[in-house]
Amino acid sequence: MVYIIDVLYIKHLRIMDNLQNKTKKRERFKRLAVYRTNEVLKRLKVLGNCANRSAYDYNEEDINKIFSEVERRIKIIKAKFHFPKHKEFKL
Repeated sequence: MVYIIDVLYIKHLRIMDNLQNKTKKRERFKRLAVYRTNEVLKRLKVLGNCANRSAYDYNEEDINKIFSEVERRIKIIKAKFHFPKHKEFKL
């Protein structure tokens, strides 16, 4: 009887540990995602400063190159969230 209680207690501890780890991972993700997103938004604002025609000379081709690359990178990064890297085949 004591053995069964010990086994159940150990299983309970493992479950609780897994829950705590998931909570820690979630909190770390939220903290870093908020910080990094805000950093990207700040840098985009700085990029937007280049739109000042009185300070810079650019054409439609320049604009298309910039935003094509930004959009391409966003698609790549977004795909990482939906489709993580494929792991190698193992038996």
